[in-house]
Amino acid sequence: MMNQSQSHQNSEFFETGGEGKNHLWQYVQSLNPEVVEQLSHPQSQEVFQVMERNIVGLLGGLPSDQFHVSISTSREQLGRLLASAMMSGYFLWNAEQRMNFEKSLQAAEAKSSRDNNLDDQQ
Repeated sequence: MMNQSQSHQNSEFFETGGEGKNHLWQYVQSLNPEVVEQLSHPQSQEVFQVMERNIVGLLGGLPSDQFHVSISTSREQLGRLLASAMMSGYFLWNAEQRMNFEKSLQAAEAKSSRDNNLDDQQ
């Protein structure tokens, strides 16, 4: 049973600043379930694997074939774990986008350099 102090702490987890409103949390709550589903799945297998390792690291990674692991936590701690996973996912998505952008930029620079060399030879 949750006492009043715990209930107050849980509600504070999603509040910020002076107005007591967390606009990000309100936005997430207003999202269409299909959008949430789309945002919840990483686009690449690499990002999925890194996120999986991160969550296993946070929870503890005992092999399931040798151990029966049961995890219990409070609502607040579960919310913090979810927030951490979301931030990690967002960070990894940005890192992946940057990596792809840099690869594209390098490929464009290499093509431009090759084109310039061909022009110089003609």
